[in-house]
Amino acid sequence: MNPSIRVLSVDETLRAAVLALDVHPDQRPFVGHTRDSLADVAVCPGSEALALLHGDAVVGYVRIDRRASALTDHPLAAGAVALRSFLIDAPRQGQGLGRAALDAIHAYVAGRHPDRERILLTVNVRNEAALRAYQRAGYRDSGELYHGGSAGPQYVLWYPLGPSID
Repeated sequence: MNPSIRVLSVDETLRAAVLALDVHPDQRPFVGHTRDSLADVAVCPGSEALALLHGDAVVGYVRIDRRASALTDHPLAAGAVALRSFLIDAPRQGQGLGRAALDAIHAYVAGRHPDRERILLTVNVRNEAALRAYQRAGYRDSGELYHGGSAGPQYVLWYPLGPSID
């Protein structure tokens, strides 16, 4: 059975718990730090910082961008919301929270952005665990690589928000 995850906007009551989240050191080049993502959200119109809660505990974080601006020229960017900086806190990994969180994120985005057709993200080609997790959650590989990230080439994945679109 999947654990229940709630998605809430990061506000002052959740900020300290979100800032305390961390990933394993080998995952940091792919995810970065929540403090940097929160700083970006503060200056990027259309960005949302979201806490992922299991019960009352903040167990993860994700940033949603109304437009997939990093992939503007990609054909899947039109009508897409970008998923960025997704993480589950290191001590909570391996408990099924990642998949439950992605399901909750999908529902949140579909409800909050009903005009969007898909979620778009990039995942580093060396981050095999994340790639498998996204694929298990229903993300599709676009068949193209994105080369704009600082950590090297990344797969471009997408998740359909409405009826199946190919």
